[in-house]
Amino acid sequence: MTMTNLANTVLTLKGLSVKNLVRFDLIDSPAPDTLARALDDLYHLGALDDDCNLTKTGEMMSEFPLDPQMAKMLIVSPQFNCSNEILSISAMLSVPNCFIRPRGEAQKAADEAKSSFAHIDGDHLTLLNLFHAFLQNNQDPNWCCTKFINYRAMKSAVSVREQLVRIMLRFQIKLCSPDFNSRDYYVNIRKALLAGYFMQVAHLERTGHYLTFRDKDDQVVHLHPSNCLDHKPEWVVYNEYVFTSRNFIRTVTHIRGEWLVDVAPHYYKLANFPSSEAKRVLERHYKKRKLSEERSCKLYSNS
Repeated sequence: MTMTNLANTVLTLKGLSVKNLVRFDLIDSPAPDTLARALDDLYHLGALDDDCNLTKTGEMMSEFPLDPQMAKMLIVSPQFNCSNEILSISAMLSVPNCFIRPRGEAQKAADEAKSSFAHIDGDHLTLLNLFHAFLQNNQDPNWCCTKFINYRAMKSAVSVREQLVRIMLRFQIKLCSPDFNSRDYYVNIRKALLAGYFMQVAHLERTGHYLTFRDKDDQVVHLHPSNCLDHKPEWVVYNEYVFTSRNFIRTVTHIRGEWLVDVAPHYYKLANFPSSEAKRVLERHYKKRKLSEERSCKLYSNS
C-alpha cells in the first residue's frame, strides 16, 4: 500500500467516523510510522485538526473519489480563479495515459503529435491542452486516431469531470476560470496545482539531479523520460513517484520557489528540513518576504 493510498484509506475511514485507526481491523495493517505519516500528511492538507478529527475541508475531501492531494487542489482552486481548469486536469490524471506511443515506424509520428499539445511549463498543462483540443474537435474518435490519442481514456476523462462537477456543485464550490489572455492564466493554474501537491516538490541541485523536498525524507530522483519539459526547471511539482531501476518523478510541472512560501508556509517550516541547497534557496525567499512585509508596514504607518 503506497503512502497516497494509505492517506486515502485513512481519510475514508475518518469520513465513516472511525476514531481509533490503530485498533481498526485492517486486512493489511500498516506499520505504525507509516500510519503516522499518513495522518501527518492529512493534517498538513488541512483535512484533520490537532485531535485527528476531520475538519470541514476534510469532510469535503472525503467525498471526492480522488487522492487527498487532488481533492484539496480542487477545493482550493477557486482561490486561484481556475477551478474549471483544475477539474479538467484532475479528470485527466484520473484515467489511463491518453497518449499512445506505438513501437516501430509510427513512434516518431506519435511523439510529434504529442509535442503539438506540449506546454513549456510541463505535463499538467499539456494534459489541459489535450483535454481542450478533444472538446474543440467534438470528441471525434477519428481525430484521436490521427493524433495517437486513446479515445476511451479521453471519454472516461469527460465522464470523470462531469462527476467531479456534480460534487463541486453539491458543496457550492465555485466554478470559475481566469481570463485566457491574462499573463496569469497559467500561473494561477500552476499555483493551484501546488496548493494540493506542495508535499510533492523537487529541487534541481547543482549536481544536475533533483532532490525531493520533504521533511526528513529527501530522495534523489530524475525526471521521467515521458515528460514534456524541454529544460530542467529549478523547482517542479510532481504527480507520481515511480520506482524502477532509477527513482523517477512523473507528470511534472515547473513552479517557482517563492510560491512555496506563499502557498504552503505552514508546511515549509524550514527548521523541520535537513540542510540542502533547496533549504538555503527557500531561506532567501523567506527573507525577501519578510523585508517586503516590513516595507509594507512602514508605508502603511507613514500614510
